[in-house]
This record gives sequence, C-alpha cells and structure tokens, in this order.
Amino acid sequence: MTWQTVVKQPSGLGESPFWHPQEQLLYWIDIPGRRIHRANVFMGTLQSWDLPQDPGCIAPARRGGLVIALRDGIYRAREWGGALAAIARVEHDAATMRFNDGKCDALGRFWAGSINEAKDRANAALYCLDARRDGGQSPMLSQMAEGVTTANGLAFSPDARTLYWADTPAHAVRAWDWDAAHNTLSHGRVFTRFAAEPEGGAPGSALAYGGRPDGATVDAEGHYWVAMFEGAQLLRLAPSGEVVAAFALPVQCPTMPCFGGDDLRTLFVTTARKGRPEAELAQKPASGMVLSMRVETPGLPVHFFED
Repeated sequence: MTWQTVVKQPSGLGESPFWHPQEQLLYWIDIPGRRIHRANVFMGTLQSWDLPQDPGCIAPARRGGLVIALRDGIYRAREWGGALAAIARVEHDAATMRFNDGKCDALGRFWAGSINEAKDRANAALYCLDARRDGGQSPMLSQMAEGVTTANGLAFSPDARTLYWADTPAHAVRAWDWDAAHNTLSHGRVFTRFAAEPEGGAPGSALAYGGRPDGATVDAEGHYWVAMFEGAQLLRLAPSGEVVAAFALPVQCPTMPCFGGDDLRTLFVTTARKGRPEAELAQKPASGMVLSMRVETPGLPVHFFED
C-alpha cells in the first residue's frame, strides 16, 4: 500500500480529521496555526478558516456548520467561517490547559479531552457535551474520566459498548465498558500499553522507538487504528488489544487517522512538523501534510453533532 499526499500545504500540528459525506470534503485543524482546513481531495483545492484560539478538535453538526473545542471551551459555528457562539466553558486554567482530541458519538454528543501543556501532572480530563434538545434542556457538559496528561485516542466501538481513550505520555490506551444510552462508563482497564522511549534513543537510531499513541479511529470490524507519534507508523489493533498490522509512514509524527471517500476505504492521516529537527524535515518533507492510502476494511461514517 502506498501513501499519497492529499494537500501539499503543511500544518504545524494537523489533527481532528473527518470526511464530510454530504460535502465530499475532508476537514482537519492546525492547532498552533489556529486554523480549520477543508479540502476537495479530488481537485486538490484548500480552504482555511482562522480562529481566535488554538482549536483542539472539531465535528460536523447535523443542522449545518461545526462544533469546535477551543482553548477555553466549546463553541458552535452555524456555517463555514461563521460567528462562534460559546456553548460550554470548562473550569481549567487556559494559560496552561486547553482542549485536545475529540469527536461525536453515534447519539450526537460531542466528546473532547484536555491537555496539560506543562506536562507536570496528570490533571487532564475527558468531557462530554450533550446539546440535544428533545426535552428542551440546556446543553450539559459532564466530566467522564480524568487522570491523564494528554488526552488522545478517543474512539467508540461499532456496537457502542466500548470507549477507548489514550494518555499519550503514558504510552497507554485505556478502555471502558460503555452504556451509550445512559452514557455511563464502567470496568476501566488498560487496553494496550506501548514501550516507552529508550534512554538515548532518537528517531531513526539503532534504539528504535515505536512511538506513543496519538489520535485514533475504529473500522467497521471494530479494529482500533492509532497514529504513533514519533514512531512513523500507524497501527491496527484487534478488539483484544493485539497489534495485527503496522503501516510505515513517510513522516515521523502522524497524529490522527480517519476514514473517508464514498466507500469509506480511503484512510486519511494528519501529521505534524512543528518543533521537529531540521534534518528530519529535510529527510521527511511530507511532515505536516495530510496523507492517504486505500485499505481493505472500510471505516465508519463520521457522527454528527445534534443540537
């Protein structure tokens, strides 16, 4: 399988990709660039939207536009480039904390985890925003899990019975039994743990490093696909946690995969270049770009935010 470059304009830290089935466009964000991008992958055209804060993650909304997690809270835009209306604020110090990885579940609730940028303690958390108005209630933000430094790897099994969530610096992905209807988590456990970076190791050195878990998605068979930051690879894990396939990438720092295209068999991966050594960027010029390849097992369509 061969990786293709989707759009050649790089992001500092690309994240949160999704395929919009109605628009036939690929969306993603550049966190340090404070932008949302969307591209027609068939024509190679790109549109960008500047934001007032660092975005952590985005999701499409059923009624149009996007839901966007920024540094200090979750916002709603009714159209591309439109005004941002705050939906929920989070009680963390926005000077050192911000939202990071997230997405919607099948019932239209928006989930987003946070990150402690100082990385001095595990005080980041996972939140769920329920803005459905069936009963006329106001949007409600609930903390669902805690005790991590960098929230990543959020994904839901196809049967809506398992929730996955990673702590990148801990090199671990956790899993919970999830009651989607009542939105409760139980039986928390380590789904898989990856080897830590060896002392004295460096990307490409003899002390090979497999990377640490960043963004993730799940395919139609329930396998968990995770981008291994600094590991130059994307892994496919069985529901048991066993690694069943590894796909080498032409960049050191993949950040998050998603499935797209009409048949959901095109795998897109965002990547990073901010802060990477000049020698690495010279050797791996696709760093920061969005890559794609065709795969045998399709993914699942993106879930829309309901409000």
